[in-house]
Amino acid sequence: MDVKSNHDIILKNVSFAYKQAPILEDVTLLIHNCEFASIVGPNGGGKTTLLKLILGLLKPDKGKISIFGKPPEEARRQIGYMPQYAHLDMDFPATVMDVVLMGRLTGTSLWFSKKDRAEALTAIDEVGMSRYEKTGFNKLSGGQKQRILIARALCSRPDILLLDEPTANVDHETEVNLFSILRTLNDKMTILVVSHDIGFVSKYVKSVICVNKKVVIHPTTLMNGMLIKDIYHGDLKMVRHDHRCSEEGHCHD
Repeated sequence: MDVKSNHDIILKNVSFAYKQAPILEDVTLLIHNCEFASIVGPNGGGKTTLLKLILGLLKPDKGKISIFGKPPEEARRQIGYMPQYAHLDMDFPATVMDVVLMGRLTGTSLWFSKKDRAEALTAIDEVGMSRYEKTGFNKLSGGQKQRILIARALCSRPDILLLDEPTANVDHETEVNLFSILRTLNDKMTILVVSHDIGFVSKYVKSVICVNKKVVIHPTTLMNGMLIKDIYHGDLKMVRHDHRCSEEGHCHD
């Protein structure tokens, strides 16, 4: 595989099936350093599967995956992951600090060092939740819980951040606040976020990865119009389906 220094993630001719049912077919995808992309597509189209392949939680049936020039299993400590809201027990009896420290767990130790706690405090501060360090996680609002789960993913100081529906079940103001945090974090890390709200997320991301068994990546481009304003209550960026990136990727102004 031809690994280039500015590509954090490379998938080459990757296919994956679950119980002989094809989920992803012949996927080739290059993600640049400090890319901020939204992963969109229908339910069952393979969005979460794509994230799990990048994490090394699933192995492709065909093709190769490279993360920083290494197999996903070897690069996993460089990746922060926030799973879907619905897959977590939001009433888990733990403090904010307890939840964030989970991001520092390793397979060999359940003991947290002073450095672990310092990194957890830094991550909590990065999402604007410092005053809630000792608060019970189950006492937080939905938006506050999402911030803490992002902090948990940040606690390992990742170079790549993967988020699966981070704004599910939150209001618009919370959604804006969360994506403002992500845009700031994007200055120092690559971010891939699964979302169904393309009208909203495309105002923040640099590109959109369309997933429905096949995978195509597009840039976003600004469009105005009364119809768009009526539907989305403001201007938004739409996916340009008239343009497909080459394997060399695309540039952003």
